[in-house]
Amino acid sequence: MNKHMQTTSMERSVVGKGIAHDSAKKHVAGQAIYIDDMAELPGTLHAALVVSTIAHGIIKSIDATEALAMQGVHLFLTAKDIPGHNDIAPIMSGEPLFTDDKVEHLGQPIGVIAADSIELAIKAAHAVVIDYEELEPVLDVEIAHQRKEYVLPAQELIQGDVEAALKDAAHVFEGRLEIGGQDHFYLETQIAYTIPGEDNDMLVYSSTQHPTEVQHHVAHVLGTLANSVDVKVRRMGGGFGGKESQATIIASAAALISLKTGKPAKLRLKRAVDMTATGKRHDMVSKWRVGVTAEGKILGMDVEYLARAGYSADLTGPVITRAITHTDNAYFVPNARIVGHACKTNTASNTAFRGFGGPQGVITSETIIDQIARELSLNPNDVRAINYYAPDNGELTPYDQQVEQNQLVPVTQTLLASAEWDRRRAEIDAHNAKNPIIRKGLAMMPVKFGISFNLPSLNQAGALVHVYQDGSVHLNHGGTEMGQGLFMKVAQVVAEVFQIDVDRVKITETQTGKVPNTSATAASTGSDLNGMAAFNAASAIKSRMLKVATEHFKADEGSILFKDNEVHAEGQSLTFAELARLSWAQRVSLSEAGHYATPKIHWDAQKLKGRPFFYFTYGAAVAEVAIDTITGESRCLRADILQDCGASLNPAIDLGQIEGAFVQGMGWLTCEELWWDKKGKLRTIGPSTYKIPGSRDVPPEFNVSLLNNASNIEETVFRSKAVGEPPLMLAISVYLAIKDAIGSNKEGSFDLKTPATPENILSSVN
Repeated sequence: MNKHMQTTSMERSVVGKGIAHDSAKKHVAGQAIYIDDMAELPGTLHAALVVSTIAHGIIKSIDATEALAMQGVHLFLTAKDIPGHNDIAPIMSGEPLFTDDKVEHLGQPIGVIAADSIELAIKAAHAVVIDYEELEPVLDVEIAHQRKEYVLPAQELIQGDVEAALKDAAHVFEGRLEIGGQDHFYLETQIAYTIPGEDNDMLVYSSTQHPTEVQHHVAHVLGTLANSVDVKVRRMGGGFGGKESQATIIASAAALISLKTGKPAKLRLKRAVDMTATGKRHDMVSKWRVGVTAEGKILGMDVEYLARAGYSADLTGPVITRAITHTDNAYFVPNARIVGHACKTNTASNTAFRGFGGPQGVITSETIIDQIARELSLNPNDVRAINYYAPDNGELTPYDQQVEQNQLVPVTQTLLASAEWDRRRAEIDAHNAKNPIIRKGLAMMPVKFGISFNLPSLNQAGALVHVYQDGSVHLNHGGTEMGQGLFMKVAQVVAEVFQIDVDRVKITETQTGKVPNTSATAASTGSDLNGMAAFNAASAIKSRMLKVATEHFKADEGSILFKDNEVHAEGQSLTFAELARLSWAQRVSLSEAGHYATPKIHWDAQKLKGRPFFYFTYGAAVAEVAIDTITGESRCLRADILQDCGASLNPAIDLGQIEGAFVQGMGWLTCEELWWDKKGKLRTIGPSTYKIPGSRDVPPEFNVSLLNNASNIEETVFRSKAVGEPPLMLAISVYLAIKDAIGSNKEGSFDLKTPATPENILSSVN
């Protein structure tokens, strides 16, 4: 282990403290500056997308005469105006910025209008007349699957002999689950502001989780090189995966206007256009056969996913991979066949969303456990327990990764005790025996979640650290801030290395011109990757400063202590600032570009075998709900959560992430319903028709705790663990509790598709 990390949690002065988000006060006061708050340069043009009004068809003609005749409208750009490549696919190809022949989904960008104001640009965009030859859209994944219409080849994971296992099983159960999608509904919609410079330089302010991808795609579209494009991101008003790949559409369109006009350009989407034109969490249909013993122990599992990719691949491939590699969740499955199909439909291309396929895999496994318990009249928690990964059961996943630092039993047992499971279970059973209308449900479920990008090459990060002569520190790294507190966590890491106050570390905007070739802030890796890169950079500078201190104090390195903004040795001391000035005077570099690459991971993408995850994080939740069997309404009354965060870098921020993820997961599973009409038009395009959780949907009793004494066995930054995505899946406990409430008056298993809206609950009740 790096010697600079050899401090116990008791010795740490900054890391492990619940320090407030660096922008918290600015958020509350409305002082945090987002792209639309920036002062606009003179001559700034405002843009609006021209999007298709049908789901599938051929473009016969485009007439912008009326739009261009409006005073204050400057230009209309389409695919023919792109000087570079009309392709913004994140990992594949064939995903145009603007379509010029075939329309593949309603809301697909066809062009962009630039005008003196946003209102005028939107008016002009609506005035563009497009003549189509309309074709019949494919909107259902099962129809697409029947027709073998896919955007990618199927992915298949094979472990053992599943057919033999099913044949030998005491019971074989079949099931099917409709898993709804989810809109990101970030408060700040997609936006970019582009400023042209000389020599074809382009400065891009983008609300993106992936500045490097925006940089590369803007260059690709403009027909220039990446070194001509500089992307800056200070903060996003939410991302949740929706700004990982699809922000490139907005940034590239704005940059194209700036290139053509030589003027700054701003493109931001109205909520309805944002929801229509951009992708969402993949809705899926999962189907399975599972073979079990008489006691409910799983012998074999055959699972198939039909995922709505939309019209193109986007990130569907790796999303399906993660669904497949989380179908086991917490359970040892000795024989498995898990297949995922990327079904092509005439809807917007679905994309990353918090959990990235993991939620679809975990809810499938938990529904299977629920089915086993109901069919065999067993306690669901007992069925879970006998199937947990354990030394005497098995700890090798179907994709051949060993389950290490297994916290499943301590997490679930501790939570069941603190949540008073036995008492509440008895009380709820007694309530339901007397109340046929308002019924209650209780459920517990665990999560084992793998941390790392599916593609090993993405598991790297860079950071740039400067120490100035006054002892202040400048910090820049490739991670982006979207409200999750990443910037504060990384600043704490740097402050811990130097043993200075965190307010001496200047947090700066993410910028491709400072830290290049970074990965997206996604997959819950933001702190792991960028924290370690910053740690490495700060540690390198500290090592050089340490040598200066040894010469100054005439002391051994081992006797020198950095503490409380000072440097001590054998009764002598300097302030950190004095040592910085002394180091500069001796021509010692006080700047370092740090880099970090996650060790140990490897992956065979064809066989779906290897070690895709650096480590696992564990959590569990107990949810109590009430349902009205007359109206179908439901309410989560109480939630108890225990989450493994390793040695937390910042418990206050981690607790906030857990609470937010859980509530967002509740929204996905209970109220956030996406609905397209028969023409392929998304009808849920704003808060009046698309219901996200509000303050009254938060459980009135909400108990969230971090697992104690759980330092990561892997050498992560100060032995912490990721927290962004795993708690979202704990909201599946709410779905299971709703099933428990419905099932209190039913025998055997039954279907409840998600989201569990009042209509869907009534369908299952009846």
